[in-house]
Amino acid sequence: MLPIISLLVLDPKLRKWRWGCALTMYVTILVMGSVPGARAQIGHYATGVVLHSLAYAILTALVYTGSTGSAGVRALKAVLTVALMGAGDELLQSLFPYRGAAVNDWLVDCAAAIITATVLSLLLPKPALARPTA
Repeated sequence: MLPIISLLVLDPKLRKWRWGCALTMYVTILVMGSVPGARAQIGHYATGVVLHSLAYAILTALVYTGSTGSAGVRALKAVLTVALMGAGDELLQSLFPYRGAAVNDWLVDCAAAIITATVLSLLLPKPALARPTA
């Protein structure tokens, strides 16, 4: 099972696929969050903090592993992208009378992104640097 996970997370040929998964997941979050009563129903199983942390940590992992560059660059791309996604989610929620935007939710999204990107940059192997040929 580990080689499959390694392939999905580390294979450079699947970077665009991981970005596509992140965008699909984000759109799904937006759509499901816009359904009247959906948030209240899922609230029986998990709190908003848990839902936001988990969802935006997964988005961060997908964006981080879908990006190129050094670990720091990939972490920065992932955190900024996920911060914008979280802000977009809260903005959309503010447009519905049965939902409300919360800065605290966005802060949870950002914290999940920072923690996830930091852990990934420390744990995942560094990309091989191109060596000049003689």
